[in-house]
Amino acid sequence: MRPLIIAIDGPSGAGKGTVARAVARELGYRHVDSGAMYRAVGWKALRDGVPLDDDASVAALAARSVIEVSNTAVTIDAIDVTRAIRTPEIDRAAAAVARLPGVRRVLVARQREMGAGGAIVMEGRDIGTVVYPNADVKVYLDASPEERARRRASDAAHSGVPAAVSEVATLLTQRDEIDRTRTASPLFAAPDAVVVDTTGKNVDEVVGEVLAVVKQKGLGTGDWGLGTGD
Repeated sequence: MRPLIIAIDGPSGAGKGTVARAVARELGYRHVDSGAMYRAVGWKALRDGVPLDDDASVAALAARSVIEVSNTAVTIDAIDVTRAIRTPEIDRAAAAVARLPGVRRVLVARQREMGAGGAIVMEGRDIGTVVYPNADVKVYLDASPEERARRRASDAAHSGVPAAVSEVATLLTQRDEIDRTRTASPLFAAPDAVVVDTTGKNVDEVVGEVLAVVKQKGLGTGDWGLGTGD
């Protein structure tokens, strides 16, 4: 099988990170969390006092920053921000900078460079619609609002400690509204994506479903390539 580009999109709490990492590990592919790049930019903008709604300034900040995303760490300008970017404050900052077209142009270009040779599983909110609209495999993970809130509330990686489900549900609703209504790369399932509802399923079940899609789609001979983005 030729090296594939696999796009996994979906809202917060749908299981993108866990599933994408497992699929990449199973295939021996590189895994990239595109959202971590926006989080890193949001973190640096807050640190440097750059207004989160100033597209030109935040885009310039993103352009001059060296962002590295691996399976174990996220760094920006050689500063390890792996844990620092997983907080409610950075959730909000990432949502804010992700609305900015200039920032998205900078980061989408970098994400395309990462996947230029294939053999990659990239997760995010616009991978199958903007970053790689002609990806070999497109999967959109979703789950009920209750399930997503429960998962995120129990994920200490995002808050440091377990949080109240009701509080997390409110934050997720707000983030969903921002992601789905933003002008630049709004969140939605690509028409040719396979939608997988992860509600009530364990990780192995979902990974199995995604790998079945990869096996089916990956045997085709279609080309993959780039769209125009924003």
